[in-house]
Amino acid sequence: MNSIGKQFSNSNHNNALSEIQQIQNLRSSSHQLELSPSISIPPISQPTDFLRAHTDDSKNPDCKIKIAHGTTTLAFRFKEGIIVAVDSRATAGNWIASQTVNKVIRINPMLLGTMAGGAADCQFWETWLGTQCRLHELREKERISVAAASKILSNLVYQYKGMGLSMGTMICGHTKKEGPTIYYVDSDGTRLKGDLFCVGSGQTFAYGVLDSEYHWDLSVEEALYLGKRSILAATHRDAYSGGSINLYHVNEQGWTYHGNYNVGDLFWEVKEKEQSFVNVEA
Repeated sequence: MNSIGKQFSNSNHNNALSEIQQIQNLRSSSHQLELSPSISIPPISQPTDFLRAHTDDSKNPDCKIKIAHGTTTLAFRFKEGIIVAVDSRATAGNWIASQTVNKVIRINPMLLGTMAGGAADCQFWETWLGTQCRLHELREKERISVAAASKILSNLVYQYKGMGLSMGTMICGHTKKEGPTIYYVDSDGTRLKGDLFCVGSGQTFAYGVLDSEYHWDLSVEEALYLGKRSILAATHRDAYSGGSINLYHVNEQGWTYHGNYNVGDLFWEVKEKEQSFVNVEA
């Protein structure tokens, strides 16, 4: 009986040691993965061809999976800094998935990023960008520039070009060397510096208001109203934009949040104030 018991005891002991070793190996490998972010791709020889064959692509309009995106985000420079304004509606095709999405990523106290495209892609990679900006501060003993932050993100997403990422973001910030700065970065690796950007399905409606009212010498109050009014125009005409408007002002002290405005209430307020939207009756 003792010999039989020893056999089972040794077997259980060896199994326990084996399981512990496996757990340690998994922890070691997962720690290494955390240091180098990656995403899952189709386990085939040509992932880009696979995605092109099965998801929406300009070269293959007959594909089975149609990916519909909808939003309106904008940012513009003026003499007092940068205004960032976004809507809050998330859609999955023709279905409104949420009316309360925060489409502004607070990268750090001096930098903001906007979300357009795939919410998960934008949230994950812009949050990751925040860690890289913090590491830069620790290494260099100074805040990262807007140009460098946008370049880090652009280089990262370019590695996954054609792999299914969906991003159209603006990196906005203010530094002593650069002043108020905006870079547009998308999932193809495009990186553009500019004074004014609108991104999303409602961008044409927002541009219509911005182009008619924008000028460099706007006051802070005028600029905040212009950003809010531009998003309101987009939510009125674009079914994929709506919910509420989140408004930010960025200057040399960092970003300041200027509140959340429900587009339903704001619409009637603006209509009465401006005597606009005359095609809509109360």
